Amino acid sequence: MKKSLILVFAVIMVFSSPMISAYANQDDVWNTVHEAYIYAFPLVLMDATKIVSINTEEPDLIKGKAPINQLMHGTKLADADFKTIVSPNVDTVYSSAWYDLSDEPIVYVFPETDRFCNVQVFDAWTNTVCVFDKAGAYAVTLATWEGELPQGVTRINVPTATAWSITRTVLSDEEDLPNVRDIQDKMKLLPLSAYVSGGEYSPEKGSYSKENDYVPIQKVLSLSPMMFFDKANELMKTNPPVAADAEIIDKLASINVGPGMDFDLSILSGDVEAQWKKMLQALEAEVTNVVMKFSVKLGQWSYFGPPIGNFGTEYNYRWAIALGGLGANTVDVALYMNTDFDDLGEILTDEKNYLLHFETLPPVLEGGFWSVTAYGIDKFLIDNPIDRYCVNDRTNFVLNEDGTLDIILSKEQPSNIANWLPISGTFHFILRIYTPDMDALSSWTAPVIRVLN
Repeated sequence: MKKSLILVFAVIMVFSSPMISAYANQDDVWNTVHEAYIYAFPLVLMDATKIVSINTEEPDLIKGKAPINQLMHGTKLADADFKTIVSPNVDTVYSSAWYDLSDEPIVYVFPETDRFCNVQVFDAWTNTVCVFDKAGAYAVTLATWEGELPQGVTRINVPTATAWSITRTVLSDEEDLPNVRDIQDKMKLLPLSAYVSGGEYSPEKGSYSKENDYVPIQKVLSLSPMMFFDKANELMKTNPPVAADAEIIDKLASINVGPGMDFDLSILSGDVEAQWKKMLQALEAEVTNVVMKFSVKLGQWSYFGPPIGNFGTEYNYRWAIALGGLGANTVDVALYMNTDFDDLGEILTDEKNYLLHFETLPPVLEGGFWSVTAYGIDKFLIDNPIDRYCVNDRTNFVLNEDGTLDIILSKEQPSNIANWLPISGTFHFILRIYTPDMDALSSWTAPVIRVLN
């Protein structure tokens, strides 16, 4: 009798355990795995991108790599041969750096410039921590660091040990490149200790490993459940969730996903590999619905609205944007307006000629600029005989007598190319507005694309 009572008590204890309750229903388990994947994906992708980007002994301008805590400067604008990332812009030259803030702050010395040039700093979860564009010294600092900074150095608190910065410097044309390079040469990145001791600093060599030459997005999407969540749990130790994430972190703990936890694959039964692939395939179909929720319409165009670039608890949006491309700006810094259709709702194709009509030019604040760029169906720039990939506020276009602007969109070159933007095949546009005047934007008439008779 006594043994029977002990057995019954043991069974009751087992099935009343929170872990077993959470795992009792496999559909519930996979739903939580689904949430955990979306939550952790940007963190894991940022780490994979960092590993690839710092996989070099010295800064490599051709490959776009530099060791940790060192600047890598782009040297030219993208053209039709550029296939590294989709939808490249042809407005700005990039400088970037990856930071390890574990030991001490890293100081970014930013020079005076005569043009649009700003630095966007991200945390390890792809959120924008800060954007600065004024000359000065900025200490990119782990938020928990308790030291003191020299007078005149601006502190930028980052909640994670890993940080990333993208510097965008506007370029007019190839002849303007020396001016951009002069600005880049005046940028400095060095540890706080070196800055305090006078600024003389020779960075250490990095390291190269062939196994770390991969495409980040492909690498992350290929990870097994165990590899993915082990990596996420490890990264969360030094790149912790924020206070606002407490609710989801509490939920994910039921499947051992969280800072320093050990993911237990045994919670998943059946054909785990097949179920994992099925989940990832289902996620692909979710992307459009997720981003549409945050899409803002403006005439024929649409753009991704807030909270892009600083996502808060909109984890699905953060995941979808990371999947589409890291480095999104907040809307006050830049708008990326897209369209694939003419004013009648027909797909844009080189079988027709079009007129892109601006009633008024895009509204920007002081120092801002705009551009409209054409991309082929492959999302890369369109090869053309005059190497023109966009029309922007630096283009020598001709306004109409009433101040409006008409841009000719055609495959064949017109007799007057001043306002010509070449197209080919099925194509689409991105209208970029940097430092937009958001107040004026609400009453601004977006450009219209009409078939040209």
